[in-house]
Amino acid sequence: MTIIERLQSQRRAVITLLALLAVGGIVAAWTLPVALFPHVEFPRIVVNIDAGDRPAERMTTEVTMPVEEAIRSVPGLRSVRSTSSRGTSDISINFDWGQDMVAAMLQVESAINKVLPSLPAGTTFDVRRMDPTVFPVIAYSLTSKTRSLVELRDIAYWQLRPLLSSVPGVAKVSVLGGAEAEYRVTIDPGRLEARGLALADVSKALSASNTISSVGRLEDHYKLYLAIVDDRALDERQIGETVLLKSASGLVRVGDVGSVTHATVPQWIRVNADGRDAVIFQVYQQPDANTVQISDEVQAKLRSYRSQLPPDLQIASWYDQSQLIVSSAGSVRDAVFIGMCLAAAVLMLFLRNGKVTLIAILTVPTALAATILLLKVLHGSFNIMTLGGMAAAVGLIIDDAIVMVEHVIRRMRASTEGRHAVVWHAAGE
Repeated sequence: MTIIERLQSQRRAVITLLALLAVGGIVAAWTLPVALFPHVEFPRIVVNIDAGDRPAERMTTEVTMPVEEAIRSVPGLRSVRSTSSRGTSDISINFDWGQDMVAAMLQVESAINKVLPSLPAGTTFDVRRMDPTVFPVIAYSLTSKTRSLVELRDIAYWQLRPLLSSVPGVAKVSVLGGAEAEYRVTIDPGRLEARGLALADVSKALSASNTISSVGRLEDHYKLYLAIVDDRALDERQIGETVLLKSASGLVRVGDVGSVTHATVPQWIRVNADGRDAVIFQVYQQPDANTVQISDEVQAKLRSYRSQLPPDLQIASWYDQSQLIVSSAGSVRDAVFIGMCLAAAVLMLFLRNGKVTLIAILTVPTALAATILLLKVLHGSFNIMTLGGMAAAVGLIIDDAIVMVEHVIRRMRASTEGRHAVVWHAAGE
């Protein structure tokens, strides 16, 4: 008994299996992650270190080299490369393929934290894995014709960032641009030296006087109150009244050796939207999250927030990866629809057999459904690569279906042999 005869004798089981594959693929399509790129974990970790405005030579000896020595103790490390510039050090760490990069990142962070106390004061660092999630999936701009950049940044950071961080699948929300308010103390070196003080004395006095501390507890029957002393300076006058030195001749205050002004933190990134200074807030997704779903929920959150938004504020979409994904999915849909229509037209025109035409048409969605089920089994996702491959494969499936069906029908019409033998020989040709 040939394979064709065996399949023919079990045709109900074959049809049931194909139906199960199709149904399984349809169900899997609703649960597959959706992203612009496939999730790939590259065996690489990047460390960015910020240490103020130190020259590159001092960054190399005081920051980069100690951190490199600490990182080399991480298991599985293959190579380390670093670049030092003024106030910044970038370290690239390569591992072997197959390494658990989550564990490797935690080990790198632990190694840096061990040497952090020995690094220059104020040194900060950031560790991140190199995968597609290091790039934002959605970005919006916030602009206003009347508000300052300080106000725009405060709104984005304290209102929009917590709002969007609550969306399922969002890893973090970052804010770029704008300005941060600060009080700037400008010291006159001559007046400072005349009173026998140094810049370190000013810095120490300002830090010590600008604190919030607990001074004790108060009990009232079943209630317990925490007593707090708030010594923070709230304006330029209070900062200027900060005492630097107590002596027999009187008190020396900050205002005696310098001036206090309201200013902004120096910004090295400037953002423009529609020709105006703006603030950008960017949304990053978690691995295996659904980009399209995140985009929809972010838009819903912003729509609800717009009712509370002052009329002078405008939120505009700046970048959205989900648009590319939806466009790719639309290409697959169009390819399937057009291909099925063309296949049906060709087969009906030349074969004039409705049953054969229906079989050929059902081949395309069944094959795609089985492909989606296989993606689910292999922990794949919908992305521009898999969707593009499906769109290209539709043409091949339709072409093969037309050629195969036409050839089998032609052989069956020209032969007097048994139907199963003819189908087998025609398929083999």
